[in-house]
Amino acid sequence: MKFFVDTAEIDEIKALLETGLLNGVTTNPSLIAKSGRNILEVLKEICALVPGPVSGEVTTTVAADMIAEGKKLAEIADNLVVKLPLTFDGIKACYALSQEGIKTNVTLCFSSAQALLAAKAGATYISPFVGRLDDIAQDGMGLIADICQVYSMYPDIHTEVLVASIRNPIHLMEAAKMGADVATIPPKVIHQLFKHPLTDAGLEAFMKDVASTKQSIL
Repeated sequence: MKFFVDTAEIDEIKALLETGLLNGVTTNPSLIAKSGRNILEVLKEICALVPGPVSGEVTTTVAADMIAEGKKLAEIADNLVVKLPLTFDGIKACYALSQEGIKTNVTLCFSSAQALLAAKAGATYISPFVGRLDDIAQDGMGLIADICQVYSMYPDIHTEVLVASIRNPIHLMEAAKMGADVATIPPKVIHQLFKHPLTDAGLEAFMKDVASTKQSIL
């Protein structure tokens, strides 16, 4: 499974790149707005830092405008992926951009039927939102299972399942068990993956033993 981080914070991205865990980045206008910086400048900086895919989202809902914005975003860097909403116009834009070889990430997916539409339009990624479904007492992880099953039935579908709206490590691991291709994860949840009480207890005991020797390798 590929790990993307869902953020526009440059320092967070740099720190995660140093772990070797990071395969890409997803952003949106809301995340970039928190930085108070220009959208294009932030995306350009992230694309220069990250060798993998970087999703940058359009800011309009009309197909013709989404296509125009998508082309402009794609000019930023070869690894820029145009993020589009799963609407009628968004699917039209996805198809048009895909036909020109521009990579797309269709977002705000909440059903397997929507995911099938995105795949038929040539989407590079489909982003089903598990956490938001859980918030309204629907089965977010069940959606991932359904999409993975549908896609696996058709060899001509090359759209990757990019699990979004991940709220905790359980979401991530359940998606991994289902064979999802990618997870885009908030920095907080990535850091939670490192934590286990037995790891903490073992490290504490180890450090006490090291201290008792009064020795150091360096």
